[in-house]
Amino acid sequence: MLVYILFIIGFVFLIKGADLLIHGSSVIAKRLNVSELVIGLTVVAFGTSAPEFFINVIAAWNQQADIALGNVIGSNIANILLVLGVAALIFPLAVQKGVVWREIPFNLVAALLIVFMMNDIFLGLGINNVITRSEGLVLVGLFGLFLYHIFSVKRAKEVKPDTKINMSWLRSVLYILVGLMGLAVGGDWIVKGAITLAQAFGLSETFVAVTVIALGTSLPELATSVVAAYRRSVDIAVGNIVGSSIFNICLVLGVTAVISPLSVSDGLNLDAGVLVLASLILFIFMFIGRKHVLDRKSGAVFILLYVVYIWMVVVRG
Repeated sequence: MLVYILFIIGFVFLIKGADLLIHGSSVIAKRLNVSELVIGLTVVAFGTSAPEFFINVIAAWNQQADIALGNVIGSNIANILLVLGVAALIFPLAVQKGVVWREIPFNLVAALLIVFMMNDIFLGLGINNVITRSEGLVLVGLFGLFLYHIFSVKRAKEVKPDTKINMSWLRSVLYILVGLMGLAVGGDWIVKGAITLAQAFGLSETFVAVTVIALGTSLPELATSVVAAYRRSVDIAVGNIVGSSIFNICLVLGVTAVISPLSVSDGLNLDAGVLVLASLILFIFMFIGRKHVLDRKSGAVFILLYVVYIWMVVVRG
């Protein structure tokens, strides 16, 4: 019973930790005169991806490959279909042309790369389906290229310093440190609770990872993008999801594989295929209806697709 209680409290720590991390990081970013889109693609995306990062590091340390892989894949599916869908229902999301032609395709390529890395046997590249340390380093390197791209291409779109900032540098750093502590503790409790939950109810770790954990770690993205859409901060809403998805695959999964090579369960190929499909659909929908706009009808379609995916996972067990 204590494990289940800590499992629930872990999500509270996780979400609050992410909130403090985002708040502190955003203030520092504004002080450094960075545009909203860059903040969304980097600072906010990192903050909302921090739960996945800490859960994956702990899962890798405990040799729980299914939880690590399922968490990233399931969370990215939730980010694209559920979170963007809900945000688009609240307010149509007009996506900048650069994001349509650069960051969204980058996310699709990253998703395809994961499928490639997960299928060594079928591609004749090994005797086991494993995401190796060297492949993890490739993902981390790709993440470095992403950051270089962001801060070189977007630099021309800087904004004027925010004169309304009333948080000191010290307090901002304190928020970041406390947020990281909350993420570490919450992540540890969630992983332990998920393992116990799977064992108690005869569920696979993959099922728990792509549903319960993935939805839980996507709550910061959901909260951030919904609030951003409500406040008409479209660049934050879209940048958060696209950036977070790239962070999850390249940084989170890359670091996880470097810590401990990830053995791939056969069932995860379906989820990885759905992730690629969701990433492709996001790109295609940029040209359906109003160009480069994810409207309310598109948002409803995205949510419906996510419900269908969850139904498939439940049926699969």
